Amino acid sequence: MIRAHLDKLRSRTVIFLHDLLMVPLAWFGAYWLRFNLSEVPEPHLSVAIKWLPLVVVIQGVVFRLFGLYRGIWRFASMPDLLRIAKASASGIILIVAVLFFLDRLDAVPRSVIPLYTLLLVLFLSTPRALYRMWKDRSVHLMNGRRALIVGAGKAGETLVRDLLRSAESAFAPVAFVDDDPHKRGWEIHGVRVRGACDRIPSLVEKLDIEAILIAMPSAGDREMRRIVEICETTGLPFLTLPSVRDMWSGRLSDALRDVSIEDLLGRAPVRLDSAELAGYLDGKCIMVTGGGGSIGSELCKQIARFSLGRLVVFERSEFNLYRIELELRRSFPEMEIHAVLGDVTDAVAIRRAIDVHAPAVIFHAAAYKHVPLLQQQVREAAFNNVIGTRTVAEAAVERGVGEFVLISTDKAVNPTNVMGATKRAAELVVQSYNGEAATRFITVRFGNVLGSAGSVVPLFREQIRNGGPVTVTHPEVTRFFMTIPEACQLIMKAAATGQGGEVFVLDMGEPIRIGYLAEQMIRLSGKRPGEDIAIEYIGLRPGEKMHEELFLGTEQLQPTGYAKLMLAQATFCDRSVVAARIAAMDAACRSFDQEAVRQELCQLVPEYRETGTEN
Repeated sequence: MIRAHLDKLRSRTVIFLHDLLMVPLAWFGAYWLRFNLSEVPEPHLSVAIKWLPLVVVIQGVVFRLFGLYRGIWRFASMPDLLRIAKASASGIILIVAVLFFLDRLDAVPRSVIPLYTLLLVLFLSTPRALYRMWKDRSVHLMNGRRALIVGAGKAGETLVRDLLRSAESAFAPVAFVDDDPHKRGWEIHGVRVRGACDRIPSLVEKLDIEAILIAMPSAGDREMRRIVEICETTGLPFLTLPSVRDMWSGRLSDALRDVSIEDLLGRAPVRLDSAELAGYLDGKCIMVTGGGGSIGSELCKQIARFSLGRLVVFERSEFNLYRIELELRRSFPEMEIHAVLGDVTDAVAIRRAIDVHAPAVIFHAAAYKHVPLLQQQVREAAFNNVIGTRTVAEAAVERGVGEFVLISTDKAVNPTNVMGATKRAAELVVQSYNGEAATRFITVRFGNVLGSAGSVVPLFREQIRNGGPVTVTHPEVTRFFMTIPEACQLIMKAAATGQGGEVFVLDMGEPIRIGYLAEQMIRLSGKRPGEDIAIEYIGLRPGEKMHEELFLGTEQLQPTGYAKLMLAQATFCDRSVVAARIAAMDAACRSFDQEAVRQELCQLVPEYRETGTEN
């Protein structure tokens, strides 16, 4: 019942009526003060009563004009007080002008004018201030944990507002921190900005903070890593809002979640020209090989957001194909989707799929990519990654496919393992076909993607879940990282931009030390590295590098005019030489001569040097 009455009090009509009631109180109060708190004599009392309706009407109109009812009492602040003062002063000026015009202010003491203004400001602002103080006090009586908000921007303001709206909120905001020096000392909905982020540990102790809420959805990965490292020193739980690209409408307080490793390594948003991509994809048939894998499935989901003619998902794994088809049909019920079970090394299946569906663009994401596993299985790696790429590329040329986009890896640059060498060979295959027919061939090369099958992130998660140890190859080994959605968005951008023959390289930012990644994942799980969960350094495995590269020394890196998308000027590739080597490799694969396959790979990719060998 009390809550219902309070909700009613907040309505603009009731507040307007309250303010109109304050006008006669201030009007007669000014007369009462003028005559020393004694009875108002005639004719002054009669004149005051005579002009009261006019005063109320004028002041009410001025209140509306000055927007006194745009805000609500709970968040009354200094701008509201200034608005009240301006409305009161403007009202009395207008009242004096009208009364002077009508009766030359006869029997209206001049001292009543400033007294009325002061009293009206007091009578209008005091109830608002008291109500805000009462509501702010109620925040401290909330059952929620005392929370420190990191980030006093729009997201922080909205988060605090959401938390204050409900007495049942899990958190009670106590203070802000923000690195912007201009915001220090500000109060946002009654919550003060106490200083920069480096004050978090001292404020936690001083203000008896129980949780930290990071409200910085536009923060880059480097900034997030710094903030998380500060938060970790407090030993308190901390939550974050999702990144800008993952934000949904609704209450921000409901979107709070644990900080994930993706927040620390892949938060910088990619801003793509949706209109340009729509013009490139709309109405076309798009085919994705390896469409059930980590990259391929995300690429299908990103592509399906546009108005395609149809989407063909080509995948050798029955379960992966079933899973991505189910997800696509659920998320995009209007999309024409064709799930094709097949192997990229099967020329008959590939040609059949292209003949039936006539794709305008093929994204070739099918590949084996697990470095240690492939190191001893060179025949399977070469057959799938190299011969499979040739099979699809050859069919694309024969059937007049408009564009072929190869998904490559940084491990193809100066490769030291079988997987990297086969991907470099696949790049050469694609480059050799470009210009031979109408099909445009484009390569997109990038580093590790977070959470992909076979990557260290899911491995570390499983090891932490099992109590450790977390195994890292070397204390100083580094890798480039990018989120799968970001990589797929840039793949589409490269495809829309390319004219044929280009090798696009995605700007992966700064390389991340894998030891740091392991430490952060342990901390984010609520454990302490080296104490609760051990980190074990096992040494570099065969074929592994200490540091990956994104482009060859002979490739001239050029900007493209698009953020995070660079162009590596591809070196000349002799079509006949590549074709001869690939034919020999194909024959060696079909006779299962692994040593011959390895030799052909070394001939085709002369920069291939396995770790610890002279080959």
